[in-house]
Amino acid sequence: MAVNVKKIAVYVLVVFALYVIITDPAKAADYVQIGFEGISDAAGAIGDFMTWAANGGKS
Repeated sequence: MAVNVKKIAVYVLVVFALYVIITDPAKAADYVQIGFEGISDAAGAIGDFMTWAANGGKS
């Protein structure tokens, strides 16, 4: 039963993404840019943390 719910959820998300891309490509591009900026910021924060940890937790 849980597998079917997961498949349905993925299907709904794919259909929604295609709908947004088809109806408003500029807004879809903005969403993708926001997503990549978030990933980039998260990677930078992880890098800063690892550098801090490698330096023994000293600023």
